[in-house]
Amino acid sequence: MLFQLRSKRFAYLAASIALTFVVSACAGGGTDTSTEAPEGDTAEAPAEGSGDLSGTIAVDGSSTVFPISEAMAEEFMAANPGVQVTVGTSGTGGGFEKFCRGETQVSNASRIIEADEIAACEEAGIEFVELPIAQDAITVVVNQENDFAECLTIEELGTMWAPEAQGQVTNWNQVNPEFPDAPLALYGPGTDSGTFDYFTEVVGGEEGASRGDYTSSEDDNVVVQGVVGDPNALGYFGYAYYEENSDTLKAVQVDSGNGCVEPSAETVLDGSYTPFARPLFIYVNTAALDEPQVQAFVEFYLDQANATLVEEVGYVSLGDELYPLVQARAENRTSGSVFADAPEGASAAELLAQ
Repeated sequence: MLFQLRSKRFAYLAASIALTFVVSACAGGGTDTSTEAPEGDTAEAPAEGSGDLSGTIAVDGSSTVFPISEAMAEEFMAANPGVQVTVGTSGTGGGFEKFCRGETQVSNASRIIEADEIAACEEAGIEFVELPIAQDAITVVVNQENDFAECLTIEELGTMWAPEAQGQVTNWNQVNPEFPDAPLALYGPGTDSGTFDYFTEVVGGEEGASRGDYTSSEDDNVVVQGVVGDPNALGYFGYAYYEENSDTLKAVQVDSGNGCVEPSAETVLDGSYTPFARPLFIYVNTAALDEPQVQAFVEFYLDQANATLVEEVGYVSLGDELYPLVQARAENRTSGSVFADAPEGASAAELLAQ
């Protein structure tokens, strides 16, 4: 399966990297969620903890990656009750701001770190290890009462979301004359979101190219509730949020030129769900890996025995080929980003082996 990264500004489009992922059997105004150790039964086959670790770990960033980090934190704390892990959702951009100020040890990201963020970390003397941890499918959703927007083209999504659509494209029949004359209500991530960056690059041709008159939030659950509550609404977010709410939302198929394709683990893996399939990352402060609890948490996060946690929250795990390479990158504390300036045609395995 070939997965194409996009966007010249943050190396998605410029590199056109083909990432091979295989299934093994996704700033200000954000919210911080303190994830307490769960009681009772835990997920099957979690990696064992030492039980004698103590300390704190601060994680923040992407709301898309949040469900994975939250699940990992809960199981890690169940095995290591002396450690407190907090997981926040400031968005990818907001998370990098905190990370490069030294406020967090781990930054969740639904896109590759950008040049200005790398520069901010360098200026603050913070080195990092870049670790892909899963794969996602950005999912466009509508209200379950919507019986006409079964499939949308990239051009139609652009008609809805382009900056010039602000105040102009306000009805569904302006997107497609076959659609009803009904008000168009849009919901989506805020501008600090990596999902916003990726989506706008795809549908608008430029990162951040989006109309501003939509309901935005760094909390994807707000987007979920907005679409659920409005029969004329459309929104987008990471696949896990659709999976969690598939009984109340309808996923829209996407046509990027080769027919309508629905988002799913299968279409991500076979490469047909383009251009909305993408990798998810955590970035770890290299110096923080000297702290035993941080090192243990990262090892737990990357333990293939815990890949079921990735899949249980609705994402696609890395698989047999990539897990050892990502683990080696963490163990060797290989700093910097290999994805930001990757050469055209490079595979994830080739990049991670550097």
